[in-house]
Amino acid sequence: DVTRRTQTDEPPTPFNTTAFIRAAGSLGYSAQRAMSLAEDLYTDGYLTYPRTDNTVYPEDLDPRELLDDLSAASTFGADAKSLLDQDAIEPTEGDEETTDHPPIHPTGELPSASDLSEDEWEVYELVVRRFLATCAEPATWERLRVVALANGEATPIAERADGLAALRDPDEATGPGDLVADGGLRLKANGKRLLEAGYHDVYPYRSSDERIVPDVEVGETLALDDRRTEAKETQPPRRYGQSRLIEEMEKRGVGTKATRHRTLEKLYDRNYIESDPPRPTRLAEAVVEAAEEFAEHVVSEEMTAQLERDMQAIAAGEKGYDEVTAESRELLERVFDDLTESREAVGDHLQKSLKADKTLGPCPECGSDLLVRKSRQGSYFVGCDGYPDCEYTLPLPSTGKPLLLDDTCEDHDLRHVKMLAGRKTFVHGCPQCKADEADEQEDEVIGACPECGEEHGGELAIKRLRSGSRLVGCTRYPDCDYSLPLPRRGEIEVTDETCEEHGLPHLRVHSGDEPWDLGCPICNYREFTARQEGSELQAVEGIGEKTAAKLQDAGVAGVDDLKSADPDDLAADVDGVGPDTVRDWQANAD
Repeated sequence: DVTRRTQTDEPPTPFNTTAFIRAAGSLGYSAQRAMSLAEDLYTDGYLTYPRTDNTVYPEDLDPRELLDDLSAASTFGADAKSLLDQDAIEPTEGDEETTDHPPIHPTGELPSASDLSEDEWEVYELVVRRFLATCAEPATWERLRVVALANGEATPIAERADGLAALRDPDEATGPGDLVADGGLRLKANGKRLLEAGYHDVYPYRSSDERIVPDVEVGETLALDDRRTEAKETQPPRRYGQSRLIEEMEKRGVGTKATRHRTLEKLYDRNYIESDPPRPTRLAEAVVEAAEEFAEHVVSEEMTAQLERDMQAIAAGEKGYDEVTAESRELLERVFDDLTESREAVGDHLQKSLKADKTLGPCPECGSDLLVRKSRQGSYFVGCDGYPDCEYTLPLPSTGKPLLLDDTCEDHDLRHVKMLAGRKTFVHGCPQCKADEADEQEDEVIGACPECGEEHGGELAIKRLRSGSRLVGCTRYPDCDYSLPLPRRGEIEVTDETCEEHGLPHLRVHSGDEPWDLGCPICNYREFTARQEGSELQAVEGIGEKTAAKLQDAGVAGVDDLKSADPDDLAADVDGVGPDTVRDWQANAD
């Protein structure tokens, strides 16, 4: 059986706050960061107010006039002009129409890329292209469905090389047309081909990938080239990302357009959630468990949603202020009475749960629990709960915040540790194994120490620390603390090539498919320091990677140089930057 049909793919509706956060989330922005950028763009006059439930453009918005303004932009001007060629421009509409604020869309004020930071420009372009998409034509797809009968094949067939797929197991057949009476199977394939790109031409954030299947005719005989079985298990649902959580909060009536993203930020700040996608900490689970046992109303989204509905009812004149506050006060008093009566039990439960969230396993010295602890300097380490009677400790990496995993070391019965450090997040593993490996590995001498080699005979050696880090350090430590950082991962090879300036061998790191040359460790660290100065500039609001590079080319190595520079002179040296922009950077750097 072969079925062909065309399908219309309608353009997206205008951005309200929730839809914007979700779209920005697909670009890697957290809800808080996305809203912060949108608010800055609104303050600068480039976007409309970003806190809105509205998905219908107001009548006083002339889409053709705004498209004409956008056509002057170098990045998306051609796309705006192509839409102006349409006979009619009828923007899409969503289900929500309110009178407070319009959907998020660009204003007629056009910034250039040099006026904004890279993040601001990416978010601005997202909003502009969403507006363009709402004014564009629908896309058209051709859908092709092929059903082929494999006669006499009782063996489960998982895949066919040309794209036709069957049930993995005959027992999974749920209706006619899958497993047929004579033991054969019906193989099914669905394909799609883009006939008219429509809004996809101006809005690249939705997939326009095609899925091609064989172009066959009814009655055609196909050769079975390959077959294989696959054993798979049903996977749990994926965790909600931040934008998906906010969308779910909106559906359940929890929070408002102005508070939902801030709620997530508070949960991060208070250590109730971590990672991205967010996952609850043991503290959060303990709080919910205690609340469910002693004050179940607290963890019911219905209570929060009802309070929100009451506030909206007051605004709409449907309920009186005194009526709502009396009902809310009665509800909250019941909740607090329950918590007050159970405060000791709640406290004990939370304390035990917090300790469990930090416990790795048994101490090898005394049998007490080994816990993640924080030093006075702010670094993390593993220490015994029996302190001060037991002073057993294990180091942890200096980068990131430790998260205990469910995986346990078979040799030491300790939970593995993951260090959360943004894009540099990594799994450290068992702290005891890392410490033992460092103790067993001998230092590899590679040359003389530039600090004390000539006078005291100190040498530089590749060292592995008990925390899992690696470095090039002096063999006379602690009398000489000269050191250079090395990558944490990969096998380090000492090559025969020698640095002419420092007399040290070049190092090569084997990690992944291709090794990479680290070179002389002193030269490498010098380059790293120079790059860090560029990163320091990027910490200033409004300066991205490309702008930081331009500033360095103009002799601005770091923030101190930026603050002391003359705005007019610096603007003359940096292409696309005006004196006022430099003054803004200097103000942000204070």
